[in-house]
Amino acid sequence: MSFTVEERGNPNSLTYRLFFRKNTSIAPSVKRQFHLDGLRQPTNGKNAEGKYISPFHDIPMYADESQNIFNMVVEVPRWTNAKMEIATKDPLNPIKQDVKKGKLRYVANVFPHKGYIWNYGAIPQTWEDPAHKDGDTGCCGDNDPIDVCEIGSKVCSRGEVIKVKVLGILAMIDEGETDWKVIAINVEDPEANDFNNISDVKRLKPGYLEATVDWFRRYKVPDGKPENRFAFNDEFKDKDFAIQVIKSTHTFWKDLISQKTSAGELNCKNTCVSAGDSPYCCSADEAKATVGGTCPCGKEEPFPSSVDKWFYYEKK
Repeated sequence: MSFTVEERGNPNSLTYRLFFRKNTSIAPSVKRQFHLDGLRQPTNGKNAEGKYISPFHDIPMYADESQNIFNMVVEVPRWTNAKMEIATKDPLNPIKQDVKKGKLRYVANVFPHKGYIWNYGAIPQTWEDPAHKDGDTGCCGDNDPIDVCEIGSKVCSRGEVIKVKVLGILAMIDEGETDWKVIAINVEDPEANDFNNISDVKRLKPGYLEATVDWFRRYKVPDGKPENRFAFNDEFKDKDFAIQVIKSTHTFWKDLISQKTSAGELNCKNTCVSAGDSPYCCSADEAKATVGGTCPCGKEEPFPSSVDKWFYYEKK
């Protein structure tokens, strides 16, 4: 199973969207490019017959269930600042940039960090239920798919769907909500075989986990928010614990997509999962109309100069 993306709107603007297709075959001679924070990145060839899908609902959680290999949708490539995310409330859930007070959101460079320090994204077909109070954190879910920090050597492309090996998990408490952060590595990474649990990250990438806690603790401070907190005394839990958390969020998603749980403002329309009599079933024509109703891909807008600035403050 392969997936490709289609840009709509102007990159670095409020109109920008990245829609997903599922393809049964890839024509290697057909290439396209898309903008990535000022760079141009190649993607897979696009099959013209590919079906539009929701990256939230239609991409399987597992890439290989027997080996506990998961799919990850890359929302934010490493070193970039634009806070891109799966738009859970929009039809077909394209990736778009988060907006705050009418302006596009960029994470600040809190010294010594530059942008996101991993490839950042989400595991599809998962959902942190805001009505479920987690027994470990004492807080309810954040209403999003579960987040992933991919620590491999490759800088991935926005919208890339990669297969990852789960290594551990961090329990962040963000403004009173549970916001799990899965630590994983791309199975195609040259060093993937050396990483099988969170202890391997500590041993082979010393300082990376400490930097990860520091990043998540402080990244909202430049916006006037307090530092984030963590369960388990700021410690990472191991692979087995992480997989159980992911499975629980998959159960919450299944209840969501089968209408056992209220969706609230979430858009659960999908083209592959729900049966034809479900209100969440989206026909191919409806999906095409959804994409066609957005602005065509246009000229890239400039970045604000503040994206490259450092933010300094004394740690508490």
